[in-house]
Formats: sequence, structure tokens, C-alpha cells
Amino acid sequence: FRLSSLIGHISTCPSLIGQCCQRHPGSVDEFQEELVIRPLHSGDIYASFQFRTLWDTDFLQEGQKVSHYRLFPKSLGQVLSKFSVRELHISFTQGFWRTMQWGQPFIPSPPGAELWVWFHDTVSDVDGNWKELTNVLSGIFCASLNFIDLTNTVQPSASFKPLGLGNATDHRFLRYATLPREIVCTENLTPWKKLLPCGSKAGLAVLLKSEKLFHSSFHSQAVHIRPVCQDEQCTSKAWELRQTLNVVFDLYTAGQGKKEWSLFKMFSRTLTEACPLATSSKVYVDITDNPELFELSPATPLLSQAVVLGDRRTYSVFDLTRAETFGQLRSLNLLLRWKGDGGEMLRPLLHAERYVAGFGLQTGEIHTVIYNNHPYRAFPVLLMDSVPWYLQLYIHTLTVTSKSRDNKPSYIHYQPAKDRHRPHLLEMLIQLPPHSMTEVTVQFERALLKWTEYTPDPNHGFYVGSSVVSALVPSMVAMNTNFTQDQPLFSSFVPVKEESSYFVRVYTEPLLVNLPTPDFSMPYNVICLTCTVVAVGYGSFYNLLTRTFQVDEPSLPLAKRLANLIRRIRGVPLLT
Repeated sequence: FRLSSLIGHISTCPSLIGQCCQRHPGSVDEFQEELVIRPLHSGDIYASFQFRTLWDTDFLQEGQKVSHYRLFPKSLGQVLSKFSVRELHISFTQGFWRTMQWGQPFIPSPPGAELWVWFHDTVSDVDGNWKELTNVLSGIFCASLNFIDLTNTVQPSASFKPLGLGNATDHRFLRYATLPREIVCTENLTPWKKLLPCGSKAGLAVLLKSEKLFHSSFHSQAVHIRPVCQDEQCTSKAWELRQTLNVVFDLYTAGQGKKEWSLFKMFSRTLTEACPLATSSKVYVDITDNPELFELSPATPLLSQAVVLGDRRTYSVFDLTRAETFGQLRSLNLLLRWKGDGGEMLRPLLHAERYVAGFGLQTGEIHTVIYNNHPYRAFPVLLMDSVPWYLQLYIHTLTVTSKSRDNKPSYIHYQPAKDRHRPHLLEMLIQLPPHSMTEVTVQFERALLKWTEYTPDPNHGFYVGSSVVSALVPSMVAMNTNFTQDQPLFSSFVPVKEESSYFVRVYTEPLLVNLPTPDFSMPYNVICLTCTVVAVGYGSFYNLLTRTFQVDEPSLPLAKRLANLIRRIRGVPLLT
């Protein structure tokens, strides 16, 4: 809110000692929390948390100074204001999302850490702001984002458009980087939970126990900040902070003897109350396959239907703001019990894979395979590859084939790498035929690094970030394009502009590439040999210089020694 409004509001307060103004009457900030539970056909279970904070202030307005924070975290608000950030998206992921087994996630993310930011068009030094921003975010989330520099940062021209207000097309103000080797641990989860208005003390966040979340097949936490409209006519705007956490619990990793899940088995806790600051707190359970696949208890009369990722799904809704949801025990523990084998899941319409081929440590080939599983519809996809500079791409070897025939891309954007300065960037718009497999191949040559540029474990290999495939996939049912505030959070993250298609972003596996590696044990061997030679040579010479020599008289024969012994006893002179 404006500074003048704040001053006027403070002047109306009876006293600033003993009383405080809870919120500005002109400000509209709200907090929503949501948990979606989707039983999977394999017997695993997918849980998706979403926490949304709306704030109707403008960090980027000239002369605007925001000093009062209620629900929006101050640390992130200051970051937006200082670095003139228009949009910020950051994720930390442990594990790889198995699309063919689990389907499409609500919000995808690649393994490791991913960060992409749109800066305001008034920023003059984007690279300087980007470097400072990564260092600040590294401190906020206790991550290794400070390792992001120009050698692993790219400026995509078409793959990452703003998800909020504005139709920015000048990609000079966009920065994208990944750290595929980033390890996600408790030290990243703790500051993430502290950004919530209720922390981990109340509401859905009480389920976020690190020892359970990290003992899973897949775990991903993210923060998304963007400007959004508050109504359909967009007469008022606000900043949206959306914190998401996705986790997949594996049936065998969890040590389950049978296909049966509950909130207590997943998180070691049950729900007892909603966050007091939340205007909405709900738990959704996907019962589209119920009762053929599983049974849900306790039952609820509240049902909701939503079109998610091109499919109409039915959900049981548990409203935590209602006292009757918790029953007499004041505790909610959902139980899902499988009835038998889940059968086969419907194959996702879009899927992608990537791998490295070749032999030796000089050349190789990157293969990216994209599957269109739609039976009769063709659609275009946008493929983005960011390859480190030490893999020198031969772009003239680029081939795209579909159904054993050449498939010429309609758009290609390629930015060659500069050694130790920037990576390769390749973007292509490819038309996928119906029910087809499209393969993209490009050859590369491995570069020789300086000995100081190798990682502490160079024989493990070097990671290459995931490829990104973006597409508008044909929808089986009509998508909902109407803007309503009552939409579930999991179905309203990506704006829908057409009823016939929906936006999907797919990440491939990261690559692990071996580079020519010197024998780092040789310096150790040289040091040992040199020390041995010096010790033997110098030691012998030092002994010769410092040793004291004495004349050693020859000893007497045994007969003379016995005679001298007798003479000594008798007291006569000894023999010589």
C-alpha cells in the first residue's frame, strides 16, 4: 500500500504502545492452503501441497516503499524490490519424476535446482542483478545457488514466457539456470517452511516432517512469485507467492506390506486444525478411480470436479475450516485401502527421454526422444537444450527424424558457447506426428579442462541439465477458461486461454558425461618418490657431515683376558 495511506492509518490508531493495527483497511492480502492426494495405479501415492499468498502492493512502482508486511514474507518482498524482479521461479528437486508410471505432475520441475527470473525492463545491468540475486537466494534457501554464473546461465528466446501479467517478449531480461547436481536436504526445507504465515505450527504444514518427506521416491519444493489479476476484468492486481511441495511415497521404500495408505503412515501426523490466518484450507482426494481401485475413509459428502491436464477428475473435499471435518476426536486421518491390482494407467500424451551414445572419451552423441501418444492429433513442441561449453556441439550434425523420415524444425534458435564464458543454447519448434516417436540427435566433442576446473570427484562424471519440452497438448475435454476465485489451486497455476488445449512442460533426465580425466594420483606418487629420494640422499650426506669418528682399539684375545682377570684378583700388573 502507499506510504501516505500508511501514515494516515497510523494516525488513526489510538496508541502504538499496547495496541497495534492488524492490517491496513485498504490492503487485501489473503492466504490459502491446499493438499491434493492422488492414488497411483502402481500402489504409490502422490501428495501435492500448495500454499498461496496474495498481496495487492506494487514493489515496482516508482517511489513506492513497502515497510509493512503481514502475510507476505519480508525477505522475499525486499528481494523483489531491490532487484526489480517481475517474476521469480525456483525449485529444488530430489529424484526424477517417472511420467510413464505416475502421469503428469501438477507443476513439473527438473532434478536438482532450477531458477528462472524475469527482470523489469528498467534494469540496466541484468547480469549484475542476476549475480547478486543468486547470492541472496542462496542465503535465503541455504542452497548452492551461488555456483550459478555466466557459464551455466542462458537467455531462452521462446521456452519460458511469463506466467503472470505482462506479455514480455524481450528475452534480454530473462535468465535461466539449473544445477542438476544440487542435493536437497532438511537445510533447504526449513527456510522454505519459515516463509509460510503459520510456519509449520498449524494447518497443512504440520505434515511436513523432513524425516518422512526425504524418505520417498520423489520430492520437490518450489517458490513461484508473479503479478496476477484479482478479478476477471483485471481491475485490481496483486503479487502472488505460491509455495508448492510435491512428494511421491513408494510402496516398497516405505516398507508397506500391503497397499494401504493414511496421513499418519505418510507423514507420521494427522490434521487437527487449519492455519488461523488462512481463508481457505482444504484437502482434495482424487476419487476418479474409486471404488474400482481403492476405498476412502472417512467419506465426505463434499465433491468437486475439475479439468486437470486435459482430463476431468472428481475429488472428495475435506474443508479444514469446518469443525465437523475432524469429528469427535478432533483429528483427521484419511485412509486409502487398495482393493486389488491397479491395472494399467493411461499413457501421457507427451513424454520425453534423453541419453548419451558413443564410445571413448573424445566424441559422443546426445539423443533426445519425444513421444506423441495422441492417436490422431499432431501438435508442435518447443525443445530447449542448454549444454555446457566443455561439450563442443557439432551443430551441422543435428538431425530430427519422425517415423524414419526427416522432420525439419520450423524454428531454430542456436547460440554457440564460449569457452569458460557461456553454454550452448538450442531451441527448436518441432511438429510431432500423431502416435509417433521423434528423435533429435547431435554430435559433440569433449574438451580438455584445466586441472583446477575438475570437481573433487572427477571420475564420477559431469552433469548436464535436463532438456525442456514445452507444448500445448490437445485436451480430451473442454478446458475451463473462465476466471473464478473458487478454482482449486492445483488447476489454476498455468492460465488457460483455449478450451481445446492445455500447456504442458516436460523435463528429461539429466545426463552424466565422462570427460578426459588426468591421473590425479600422479602428483601423490611424485611427492612420495621425491620425499623418499630426498630423505635417503640428504640423510646420508647429513650423517657424514655431522657424525663424530673415534678410534676403536682392538680387543684382547680370550686367553689374555682370563689372565688379566686372575692378575687383577692377585693384585699384580695386567698384561698388555
